[in-house]
Amino acid sequence: MRDAGDGLVIGVDVGGTKVAAGFVDSTGRIHQQVRHPMIADGDAARGFAAVKAAIDALLALDLKRKVHGIGICAPGPLDPDAGVVINPPNLPCWRNFPLARETARTYGFPVKLDNDANAAGLAEALWGAGIGYHNVFYATIGTGIGTGLVFDGALYHGRTGAAGEGGHMSIDYRGPQCGCGKRGCIETLASGPAIGRRAQEKLAAAGNGSSALRQMANGHHEVSSEMVGRANDVGDALAHEVLTETIALLSVWLGNIIDLLEPDVIIMGGGVACMLQPFFADMQRQASENCVNSRAHEIPLLPACYGADSGIAGAAALCGQASRRFSMS
Repeated sequence: MRDAGDGLVIGVDVGGTKVAAGFVDSTGRIHQQVRHPMIADGDAARGFAAVKAAIDALLALDLKRKVHGIGICAPGPLDPDAGVVINPPNLPCWRNFPLARETARTYGFPVKLDNDANAAGLAEALWGAGIGYHNVFYATIGTGIGTGLVFDGALYHGRTGAAGEGGHMSIDYRGPQCGCGKRGCIETLASGPAIGRRAQEKLAAAGNGSSALRQMANGHHEVSSEMVGRANDVGDALAHEVLTETIALLSVWLGNIIDLLEPDVIIMGGGVACMLQPFFADMQRQASENCVNSRAHEIPLLPACYGADSGIAGAAALCGQASRRFSMS
């Protein structure tokens, strides 16, 4: 990416309900940003119109700024090389939609596209908690679990661009079926909805006993991970049990990650990861116990620096990847 003095790039974060866009400089600082509703259940043109509306609103804030590129992150699956959104479940408006090409044609800037977890991981590696580390494993834990692999400042995409789906690594082949079709994926065991489901099952099994979690859940059809976190904060034993089990599951998964990749650092972001941050030291210890790597305890487990803005920063970081791609050779 050029120096900030040469201008900025636009980072665009496309989600199922919103499009966020911001000006980002070469240090990863977000200068201005806007949000616009995403029309995810319409046709492809309406979905793209939502993206254009966000970019146009941003450009209208300061027409004097010199923009030299646009980065876009969106849910996968997508093809980062072709710049095509393939068939993300929460963006049904797009099926094999050439988002990068259409954006470049509209605005005349170079455009880079990647999935949201890859982009957020790249931002953390270049500008956030991963500064100073060569090989970064990034995980975002929220409604789902997404991961990104950054080796020596470059994203690793694999042969076809489909690498890095760490959330769909199975740790129990007899476990519950994931939305991807596999069984026992870490996403279906330790994501936000999984935490809520496990808590709800424990409440049902416990009968009508009094607890902070039961009081919070009263009147709600489903227990949420946010409820579990709040109940744990006030000392609810059942909520603490659910989170302890979640840490154990994530530790087995991270042990596999370490044995496979041995990254220099593990970075976790997302709403659930933020809730679990008080458990990070215990998770790091348990992960090392689930490794054959005798030096796994040396790998730090760090919270992500970018919070809700990780998509904007990550999308902007992609613009510096225009001529970079990690190779195993």
